[in-house]
Amino acid sequence: MYWIIFIAIALLSYLVQSNLKQKFEKYSRMPLGMTGREVAEKMLRDNGIYDVRVISTGGRLTDHYNPTDKTVNLSEDVYNQSNVAAASVAAHECGHAIQHAQAYAPLRMRSALVPAVSFASNWVQWLLLIGIFTVETFPQIMLGGILLFAMTTLFSFITLPVEIDASRRATNWMSRAGIVSASSYPMAVDALRSAAYTYVIAALSSLATLVYYLSIFMNRRD
Repeated sequence: MYWIIFIAIALLSYLVQSNLKQKFEKYSRMPLGMTGREVAEKMLRDNGIYDVRVISTGGRLTDHYNPTDKTVNLSEDVYNQSNVAAASVAAHECGHAIQHAQAYAPLRMRSALVPAVSFASNWVQWLLLIGIFTVETFPQIMLGGILLFAMTTLFSFITLPVEIDASRRATNWMSRAGIVSASSYPMAVDALRSAAYTYVIAALSSLATLVYYLSIFMNRRD
């Protein structure tokens, strides 16, 4: 049953990623009057945020908001290009900056978990690997690994409302500010909704894996 679930999630993840790629390629061909940088800067100003910088970062799909140095980091394509996809990504990342400025509770919770999740990510696989082979004699090792993995699973689920809210803020603002027209607005919504699905799949995958390790732990102990 667990392998069936894993295969189903893996297949679903592939389909979601493939759909996301197609959507962004499609909407990257839909021209807009402002670059991603210009969209980001306007959204920040419109929301009264003047202490956040918009900068370009190398690579693709490297877009993110860094609350530590208050920077909206846009990949080169998003930063420089003028299309619906670039505007949507830029506005989404600014949505996180607004969340930060307004002390949005799920974002604060996720930020508080970052040090613990970073620690867990470094050790969880080792503890689980050793724990699987020693669960009958030293069950504490695998239990420790499961607890660390549970931390990363919790982080995945807390990420969902953070990402969904950022997309909601982005699309609402783009509509109010006239960044997108009546015809291009559904495209922006569709692009960001497709991106959100990847976080849903990641959270479900993490939960399924957690249940799998728990089953090993409980069955071995019996």
